[in-house]
Amino acid sequence: MKLIIQIPCYNEEKTLPLTLADLPKSIKGVDRIETQIVDDGSTDGTIETAKRLGVNHIVRFKHNKGLAMAFKAGVDNALAQGADILVNTDGDNQYCGADIAKLVEPIVNGTSDMVIGCRPIDTHPEFSFFKKKLQRLGSWVLRKVSNTTVEDASSGFRAYSREAMIHINVFSSFSYCLETIIQAGYDNLKITTCDIRINRRTRPSRLFRNLIQYLWKSGKTILNIFLLYRSTQLFSFLSLIFLLAGFALVARYLFLISFSSSVAGTFWPTIVLAGVLLAISFQMFLTGLLASLISSNRKLSEEVLLKLRKMESKSSREAVQPQRENP
Repeated sequence: MKLIIQIPCYNEEKTLPLTLADLPKSIKGVDRIETQIVDDGSTDGTIETAKRLGVNHIVRFKHNKGLAMAFKAGVDNALAQGADILVNTDGDNQYCGADIAKLVEPIVNGTSDMVIGCRPIDTHPEFSFFKKKLQRLGSWVLRKVSNTTVEDASSGFRAYSREAMIHINVFSSFSYCLETIIQAGYDNLKITTCDIRINRRTRPSRLFRNLIQYLWKSGKTILNIFLLYRSTQLFSFLSLIFLLAGFALVARYLFLISFSSSVAGTFWPTIVLAGVLLAISFQMFLTGLLASLISSNRKLSEEVLLKLRKMESKSSREAVQPQRENP
C-alpha cells in the first residue's frame, strides 16, 4: 500500500524543513511512504528547499491559484503516481506529523474512505473564545448541510482513500475543506474522525486576514456547494414559503370581506401583494424544476467523469506497479 503525504506550499521555505522532519518514516500497514508538495506560485526558495530535502513529487503553479486548486492538482498527481492513500497536511507544520498513523489506520483497515483530524478546539491555545465558538458553529452548520458527523470541518489534516480521491471534484477557489466534506456526504463515502495534536504556530494564516473574511468566504462556499447539490430542495422550500404567505393574504382578504363587503375596495393593496407573492412562488417552483434538470445532467456527467477517472487511475496504478516491486 502506497501513501503520499501532500503539503500545499506558498512561500514555505522556512517552515517546510520543520514539516518534513516531523513526518513519519514508517507506518503499520503501509509499504511505501512518499512526499509531495504543491507549490502555489511561491516566490521564495520553496522549490529549492523541497528538492534539497528529497521530496519525491513536486507539482508547481507558475502563479498563485489558491489552496483549493493546489489541493485538487495534488490529488490528480497522487492518483497518477498510484497512491492508495493521500494525507494532506499544512506547510506551516501546525499539525503533529506523528498523528498521520492515526489518520491512515481506518483506511488501511478498510473501515473508512476519508479521515479528518480533529483539533482540540476548546483547549486550543491560539484560538480566542470568539473563534472557538465560531469553529463550533461552522462545523455544526456543515454537519447539517452534508449529513455527516464531522466535529472540525475546517481542519486540513486529512487522509483520503483512493476511492475518495477519485470522487473529489473541487469547484471552490477558497478552500477544499468544506467542499470535500459535503461531496463525501453526498456520495455516501464513509467519513470518520480522530483526535490529533497540534504544534506551536510558526506564522499567521495566509488563507484569510481576519475572522470576518473567513466567515464571508466560508459562508459563500457553503452556499455555493449547497446550491450545487441541494438546489431543488432550496427552491422548493422558498416556493412553499411564498405560496403560504400569498394564500394567507388571500384568506385574510376573504375573511374581512365576508363581514363587510362594502370595504372590499380598501383592501386592494393586500390583493396586489398576494398576487406578487404567488407569482414569486410560481417562479421559484419553475426555478426548482430547472435546477432539478440541471442536477440530473450534472449527476450523469459526474458518473461519466467518475468512470473515466477510475480507468485513468487503474492505468496509472498498473504503470507504477514495477516501481513498487523494485524500489
